[in-house]
Amino acid sequence: MAKKFKVTIDPRDECISDMACVSLCPDVFEMSEEDGKTQIVEKYRVDGKIEEGLVPEDLEECIRSAAEACPVQIIHVEEVNE
Repeated sequence: MAKKFKVTIDPRDECISDMACVSLCPDVFEMSEEDGKTQIVEKYRVDGKIEEGLVPEDLEECIRSAAEACPVQIIHVEEVNE
């Protein structure tokens, strides 16, 4: 069974747009053109939610790096089994 990771940006409104997550993990994070805050790329969104994603195991290192580098610590990563 392949591991996946749930990535949540919570609370997203506290994002300060420093782009550390986008720089470290552009496959998963992008900046919203609407409000300038980070969001999950459409490919990995859960139910269309821009603040929640389900990411494959091969991206674990980059999502964890992004979470650790976030200056406001709003990126959360948890392992899920599917």
